[in-house]
Amino acid sequence: MMSVQEEVLEEVKTKERVNKQNQIIVFNDDVNTFDHVIDMLIATCDHDPIQAEQCTMLIHYKGKCEVKTGDYDDLKPRCSKLLDAGISAEIQ
Repeated sequence: MMSVQEEVLEEVKTKERVNKQNQIIVFNDDVNTFDHVIDMLIATCDHDPIQAEQCTMLIHYKGKCEVKTGDYDDLKPRCSKLLDAGISAEIQ
């Protein structure tokens, strides 16, 4: 039998798993231009131009950037469009 403290801890862990949002991560490569990545972030992730440019700089200098968070069902087609455009991306 679990203690009250163990039950509360288990409930918190369960809520964290349920509420956890997925994210699209875009990775740096030596192929795509800044303009192409910026244009694709605007088109697929609903970024404004400044946000897309900032994410692209982070991708370039840090090697990757979280570009969109949300439900998996929303992110899946967005990530597919990025991949189809030759951009290295994954949902985590």
